[in-house]
Order: sequence, then structure tokens, then C-alpha cells
Amino acid sequence: MQNADEKSPFLNRVREVIRTRHYSIRTEQSYVHWAKRFILFHGKRHPSELGETEVAAFLSHLAVDRQVSPSTQNQALNALVFLYRYVLDRPLGDILDAVRAKRPERLPVILTRAEVRRLFAHLDGPHWLPACLLYGSGLRLMECLRLRVKDLDFDHRAITVRCGKGGKDRVVTLPDPCIEPLKQQLARVRQLHGKDLQDGFGAVWLPHALARKYPRAPSEFAWQYVFPASKRSVDPRSGVTRRHHLDESCLQRAIKLAVRKAGITKPASCHTLRHCFATHLLERGMDIRTVQEQLGHKDIRTTQIYTHVLQRGGNAVVSPLSDVLGAG
Repeated sequence: MQNADEKSPFLNRVREVIRTRHYSIRTEQSYVHWAKRFILFHGKRHPSELGETEVAAFLSHLAVDRQVSPSTQNQALNALVFLYRYVLDRPLGDILDAVRAKRPERLPVILTRAEVRRLFAHLDGPHWLPACLLYGSGLRLMECLRLRVKDLDFDHRAITVRCGKGGKDRVVTLPDPCIEPLKQQLARVRQLHGKDLQDGFGAVWLPHALARKYPRAPSEFAWQYVFPASKRSVDPRSGVTRRHHLDESCLQRAIKLAVRKAGITKPASCHTLRHCFATHLLERGMDIRTVQEQLGHKDIRTTQIYTHVLQRGGNAVVSPLSDVLGAG
């Protein structure tokens, strides 16, 4: 049964344009969500009847009345920019600089090596290995969960990240302690894939037109996810039943639980392990350009934030209290 959103011709048009431009399913869900909220906020008026003034009013409402974070407000703005530029063919003007919220600069949460060790000690089998790749290879959460069998190169100790942030590919290190566990994981994936093929399934989703260009590829072992879901599910776009990758919420919950069990009081998450990867590499003397390449940062200034984390509080200023209390 279709819900109200799926019956809306305009929202379906938004989905169609998003899919034509090959945006991810999460981006589609987010942009449709904000388009709907924008329409409802203005009394269900069609966006073609609205303009920059109404967009500014909606964004002000989010900031003042709803008190959303700057990142959430910018997400809504990006959705409306897309809506007017590509769906309505009426690009917004100078409103962007006027209403885009500025994110406060904050240092990332970093765990010590001992805390990371305690965290891993409280992770179970299915979640321990992907967490090791978040920390050991500096992968983003979805980069890890979207890994395919063919992306692992054991001979060269390398992982190829496909279509990372910004649609870029990169090669990162494959940690030695993960090699044998990954080989065991692939053996389980092969067994699961064989069972799916016997049941008349076994084909995974492929990006863009690859499935048409290589019709046998979706059923090949090389294209299977390294971390598949425990159950098959229906693709929300095509309606095809497939086995997708492990849902990110499963790993997020597991790490949150492990943080509590380990007695770690810092607000650590999956992304914290990526921050730890960068910081601990720099602590070991790795040059910042190499760390930038491993993380896939476009701008070196993004990577440089980890150099601030390495400094002691107050830019390494030693408090005079140490001399007074230590002199006694």
C-alpha cells in the first residue's frame, strides 16, 4: 500500500530527479523529507508559488522555533537548493550566504589506545571486525559497511574504498590483525551466498548502470558485501528482494553499548574510531599528507584539526600551579 508521500506527484518528481542524478537512497529520503516539511510549513502551497523569502522563513523557523543544529539547518537548505535548481529550474539567488548556518568549530572526541582496547573487548564477533576497520583503516561507517569482496586486496594489504565522500575512490591500509578474521568472514559470506543462490536469490544491488552492463555481476561472489545483513529485504526503490549490507544502526548500537560497558565516559561513536585512527597515526610520527590521503580529505585543513588534538590543553602551556603544588 502506498503512503501519502508516494501518492504525491510532486514528491515523486523530486524522487525521479534525485535518482536521475544517481544520489544515494539516504539523500533521497532526506531531500524528500525536507521538501515535504517545507510544503507543510507554508500551508501545503506548491513550491513553485514560493521563493527565497519563504525559504528564508522556513530556515529561520527551524533555527528559532525548532532550535535545530546548524548541520540540520544546512541539510534542509541543501535540500531546498536542489529542489529549486533541479526540480523547479529556478535556482535560489544570494539567499545562500545569508541563511546558511555556520557550524561551531569543535575538536573531535578521541579515545586513548587503552580505551580503544577496552572498547574492542566488549564487542562481539559480528561487530568486532567492522569496528576494527573503522579504527584500523580510518573508514567512515558507510564506507565500511558497503565494502564488497573484490575491494579487499590481501596480497598488497590494501582496501579500495569505492565512491567515498564526494564520489571519490581511494586506497587505504588493510591492518594485518584483520587479515585472518576477514578471510574467515569471506568464507561465511561465500556459504551464505551459496544458500541465497539455491533459494533463487543471491543478486546484490549494483550502482548505476553496472547491472545492465554486466548482467551476471550481481550474482557473482566478488560483488557480494563483506558484511551482509542477516536477512534478505525488499529494495525500497526497485521492489526487488535482495540481501543488503549490515544496517548501520546495528553497529552504532553495538559500539554505544560497548562504550558503556567499557566504562568510557566520553561521547564516543563509530566515527570516533576514525578520529582515533588519524590522531594515533600522527602520534606515531606519520606525516599529515599521508593521513590526509588515508582519510580521503579534499582539503589538508580538515586533517589539520587532529594536530590540535595532539597538543596539550591551552596550547601546551604548563600551568604555574604545577610548580607551586609540586614544590612542597
